[in-house]
Amino acid sequence: MECEETTVDMRMHTADEIEAGRKMTELLFRFNHTMPGTPEYAALMNELFAGNIGEGSYVAAPVTGVCFDRIKIGKGVFINSNLLAMARGGVTIEDDVQMAANVQILTNNHDPYDRQLLTVKPVLIREGAWIGAGATILPGICIGKHAIVGAASVVTKDVPDYGVVVGNPARLIKTLDADRF
Repeated sequence: MECEETTVDMRMHTADEIEAGRKMTELLFRFNHTMPGTPEYAALMNELFAGNIGEGSYVAAPVTGVCFDRIKIGKGVFINSNLLAMARGGVTIEDDVQMAANVQILTNNHDPYDRQLLTVKPVLIREGAWIGAGATILPGICIGKHAIVGAASVVTKDVPDYGVVVGNPARLIKTLDADRF
């Protein structure tokens, strides 16, 4: 995946950006404290992701992070509880992705010399991928089509289509048979 790194100076937020962040925090709180499976829950989930959530997709509360409006979720996606999404750089989750509990998706990092500067890159999770419990996906990463990220893995490099990665840092241990999908 080609992705451009951009920089955000946290000292330069406008009043509108600060207000939008406050509203997102309030919405996140309401979502995390609403009974799942209710029409109110579905409406808050849709609002949290700014309408960028496909048919038949579900995100289990609680979730935490920032910039949920920069996350695009395809159809038939299931994301289990305790997602941490630092999504300032943008996250695209294609159709039929499965994520276990406690997954972390990080699109931003801090400049090592000026912690008020964020460096951001998007994350792409391709169709049919499966992300194991407690996995961490770092900025600029593409998880390939039908790939598997093992539990507690830290993904520091792109994962190829049908690849299975495990460990910290995650390493390719096998390739699934594409003809079986």
